[in-house]
Amino acid sequence: MGDIEGFETAEAGASETYPCEAGQIRKGGYICIKGRPCKVVSVSTSKTGKHGHAKCNFVATDIFTGKKLEDIVPSTHGTTVPNVFRTEYTLLDISDEDYLSLMDDSGDTREDMKMPTYPEELEKQIREGFQNGDQLILTLVKAMGEEHVMSAKKDTSA
Repeated sequence: MGDIEGFETAEAGASETYPCEAGQIRKGGYICIKGRPCKVVSVSTSKTGKHGHAKCNFVATDIFTGKKLEDIVPSTHGTTVPNVFRTEYTLLDISDEDYLSLMDDSGDTREDMKMPTYPEELEKQIREGFQNGDQLILTLVKAMGEEHVMSAKKDTSA
């Protein structure tokens, strides 16, 4: 009786994925294939066969690595969709170990993000912009417990 199970603290609605009927997922949407968060590139639906299920053929790319993945799911069956969050940060500094010093809109800073390796041209774009003294806005994408810098743009409002 003395042992009480505790739960790890989490953000509100912090589920990594949510269930969705396969037939509801469209091109440009998200889907989990082989446990990876993916963006759907194309969806084709086959007609119902002798045993009665139309099938959805998904072709998608992993949002963090760009790898192409495919999955076939009956259209009436459930599949999982990742919760994908985008956050914008201002780049403050780049450490010698390639860690980025970032600040969000409310002024909170974080220094736990490493320089991105995918897409390839992004690291070069961040370094050149930082060395030129440009104010850069980095977009971080978070899904299924992973977080990566996915894009950088010049802050023209400053």
